[in-house]
Amino acid sequence: MPGRLSTCRYCGSTVQHYLEERTSKFTVFFIPLITLSRKYRITCSNCGQQSSLSRGGLRALSR
Repeated sequence: MPGRLSTCRYCGSTVQHYLEERTSKFTVFFIPLITLSRKYRITCSNCGQQSSLSRGGLRALSR
């Protein structure tokens, strides 16, 4: 996803942050059928520190 400008809570600088979605899927013969879980992380482009996001945090980020 494209970056979003915000202040990092670790290094304190205002830089781009990148959102990453990780999914775990149930597969049969290498064909993904069902998404079992989704996890979201946001990464600071300055210090590289990652933070986990909940679904509520993801909705607040999209506003």
